[in-house]
Amino acid sequence: MTEISMTYLNGPDIEKLAMTDDEILDAVEAGLLAQGRQQTVLEPRVHLVPESSDKGHFNVLRGFIAPLEVAGVKIVGDFVDNYKQGLPSEMALLNLFSPETGMPKALLDATAITDMRTGAMTALGAKYLARKSSKRLGNIGARGSSYWNVRLLDHLFDFDEIRVHSRRPESRDAFGERLSRDLGKTVIVTDDWESCLKGADIQVEASRLPEPHPHFKTDWVPKGGFVVPYGTMSAVEFSLTDIMDKVVVDDWVQCQPGRPYGSLRRHVDEGKVTRENLHAEMCQIVAGDRPGRESDDETILFWHRGLSLSDIALGQAMVDKAAKLGIGTSLPYR
Repeated sequence: MTEISMTYLNGPDIEKLAMTDDEILDAVEAGLLAQGRQQTVLEPRVHLVPESSDKGHFNVLRGFIAPLEVAGVKIVGDFVDNYKQGLPSEMALLNLFSPETGMPKALLDATAITDMRTGAMTALGAKYLARKSSKRLGNIGARGSSYWNVRLLDHLFDFDEIRVHSRRPESRDAFGERLSRDLGKTVIVTDDWESCLKGADIQVEASRLPEPHPHFKTDWVPKGGFVVPYGTMSAVEFSLTDIMDKVVVDDWVQCQPGRPYGSLRRHVDEGKVTRENLHAEMCQIVAGDRPGRESDDETILFWHRGLSLSDIALGQAMVDKAAKLGIGTSLPYR
């Protein structure tokens, strides 16, 4: 029998790859373009709750990208109190497979991938939907994906003002220091939601609430602003979508009624946001089938739940770069 092996990239390997901002953005945008051209299979994520939802849950994401000739499955744990044990709240593994034979191609520590691709989706949303002149950013949350939100958004917009906030002072202070060091500019750490978000050109909400609570007030959003709320539990007022000229999602199937979690869960379940009044999915905009921002006066909301296609596209980009650099381990499969 033919010997079969697969590439293994652990956490240190992923760090050695030193993926650039443009490499991350290009990989995730390629996944969106393939999705927009109907060259993918995207299965809705499923959830496994092992004990109580208060402790956390697992997300299982699955997909196939024809232009990259790869299928993938990612399992990510989302456990909000992991910081008490010195662990990331989200830890993940990504398997990549050959769509021709079903054989495994690679196994990757996908913890950093999850953070990077989430930040990339936020930044790509802003690329197509925010005002080009946006110079003020407000970001709620200090987890890994928030780091990449701010880093990749600043890469595209070179902000004059960056404000951040999270619930725990120690995490938000450390977060602000890391961003200031890595971006080479001042980052303002705020003590409350309002001073972080109010009036910012781009407002990102990536909070870690135990239950829905409307911390994010609708009247903080300026005309022509761009809002990205993607916390697992909703932190926005029910009136937020009333002021929006366009509402965009990454994948309607994962947002539709009956699905759990998400910032606009109540808006969808009670019929305020529907398939009919939705402006577009992000992939349609990237593929040129639907317009993005059409004027500076438009106020736009982008809700992303997270795409398996982003994980797979970025994971494959990492495997390709690792092969060129001689990074990683070849594991015998059978």
